[in-house]
Amino acid sequence: MKRTWLNDLAARPGVFRWLPLLFLFIAGDLRDGHPMASAAQALIASLDEQQRKQIVLPFGDSERTDWSYLPGRREGLSLGEMNDTQRSAAFDLLHTALSQQGYEKTTGVIELEGVLRELEGDYRNPDLYWFTMFGSPSDDSPWGWRLEGHHLSLNFSTVTSAIVATTPAFLGANPAIIPHGPKKGLRVLAAEEDEARKLVASLNVDQKRKAIISPHAPRDIITGTDRKARLSRFEGIRYADLDTPQQRQLLTLLQVYVDNMEHTTAGRQWERIRKAGLEEIHFAWAGTIVGGNPHYYRIHGPTFLVEYDNTQNNANHIHSVWRDFERDFGEDLLKMHYEKKEHPR
Repeated sequence: MKRTWLNDLAARPGVFRWLPLLFLFIAGDLRDGHPMASAAQALIASLDEQQRKQIVLPFGDSERTDWSYLPGRREGLSLGEMNDTQRSAAFDLLHTALSQQGYEKTTGVIELEGVLRELEGDYRNPDLYWFTMFGSPSDDSPWGWRLEGHHLSLNFSTVTSAIVATTPAFLGANPAIIPHGPKKGLRVLAAEEDEARKLVASLNVDQKRKAIISPHAPRDIITGTDRKARLSRFEGIRYADLDTPQQRQLLTLLQVYVDNMEHTTAGRQWERIRKAGLEEIHFAWAGTIVGGNPHYYRIHGPTFLVEYDNTQNNANHIHSVWRDFERDFGEDLLKMHYEKKEHPR
């Protein structure tokens, strides 16, 4: 088999839960292109001249790497400024970048602004999410786009239709559990908490001493909206120090984040994670492990960082983010692209 490590994976207990992952790699090998550029072009074509000027910024604009998950206006074109046809085109673009799982979470985050409007007032508005293009959508030159608003920042960059950088990717949920009304009990980001709790609950006493780095959870994700995500050191328990079921649970938790992206892109991300070394992935928890209380965790690998925090509003307010140390905003893809242009072979 082309990827011999899949043979090792197949020999492990519970392999059938990994069959979808095998499909991702096969699908990634068979597909050369990506429909994102054509969907972006269709969105732009649906706009009038003023809207096009509003939504498209130069690829080199500093706005491309100036990201936020706080409420407030953004550069670009908001959902509230689009008609039904244009909104449909915008969400068609979103569909090309995300899996069904990721799409449902993203639209769920937007819908939560309507819940917050009922709870907090009219300044919360699900129309206040902005689509922004950076450069001209193309199959063979650098461009990117972003969907951003309160509790949402999805950033996509590409230099070729076959490879897409998908980070930073931030999803938040307030309330994490809707307290009342017709959607009472709905949890948009349920798996982000539940799968982590399964892992931490499975740890023995010695493992918990390693994994739980503080009895108190930080007030927010530590890296915030840093342009480059950095942590000074690895903390928590290593993948190599978990038993086999716990290792599978850690990878299941990772799936919650990686598999938000469309299948080919997610498959390539899994391949990079595996090549960088599963053994060096660390899982760290802060705060109590008792449900309903402030808590935080992170998954820190050689090439990536996941942060999750649920401390605000009596631990009913989630912030979660996926960062890539090499590919945030397509940085390493752009570097390779420009080096290739300067030194053609």
